[in-house]
Amino acid sequence: MKLYSVASNIYKLDGGAMFGNAPKALWQKWIPADNQNRIRLATRTLLVVTGKHAILVDSGIGAYMEPKFRERFGVDEPEHMLVKSLEQRGLAPGDITDIILSHLHFDHAGGLLSAWQEGKEPRLLFPKANIYVSEAGWARATQPNSRDRASFIPALNKLLDQGGHLTLLKQDNVLFFDDLTVQFLLSEGHTPGLLCIDLRWEDERVVFASDLIPGRAWVHLPITMGYDRFPELLIEEKQALLQSLAGDGGWLAYVHDPEMAISRVQVDAEHNTFIPVDPLPALEM
Repeated sequence: MKLYSVASNIYKLDGGAMFGNAPKALWQKWIPADNQNRIRLATRTLLVVTGKHAILVDSGIGAYMEPKFRERFGVDEPEHMLVKSLEQRGLAPGDITDIILSHLHFDHAGGLLSAWQEGKEPRLLFPKANIYVSEAGWARATQPNSRDRASFIPALNKLLDQGGHLTLLKQDNVLFFDDLTVQFLLSEGHTPGLLCIDLRWEDERVVFASDLIPGRAWVHLPITMGYDRFPELLIEEKQALLQSLAGDGGWLAYVHDPEMAISRVQVDAEHNTFIPVDPLPALEM
């Protein structure tokens, strides 16, 4: 079995929104802002290749946006970088057998769609893939709140609903792919039904925490996003996951960290928080 971090398209969001009530004097030391106060963010996925399966965890933002929205969100690459990254691994979209989505926000699920072309409707890029999302995540995507309506892609929801490959998961579901076991931690602090994907094989453990802990800066317990619906609940969820990872030496994979793909974590007892250690810019296990 092989596990890789795979790059999708890079984009930008407002730094203040990404760091919630943390002051700019603090967060700009971690990620500098541009002249529009936006910070550069990765949309990173995981690729797992087993004997019979080629599995993606999340799909990144992709290149589905029309030019005016690409400019607004700072998506500089017009081509679909996830497809390009897979090609570098010798895989085409038709080779992907399974895709597990943490949730259906545009920067995590947009990569399922073909690149924007004027006058053409988007299509699903992975025709053979079984696609997994939580029941609560699907309910939120199809019936969003006015606060987060713009975070979802109605055209994608329609395609998934009609595609015949969508499976809705409960928290206690477990998936098995050859020697890989996939468990799920359900998080409600960022958005309803967010899945943290817990990958286990042999003596290894890698957790893709998605927007519960999008990058190293957010490992610190008090740091949350303005996009989070329940920041205090999110801190409790984050603490439980980080305590578990610190205890067993597991790896934490980052979806949005602009520089590092993964790290381990340690308890910082002096400051009652956690710190990332042994960060790696790319992952190949």
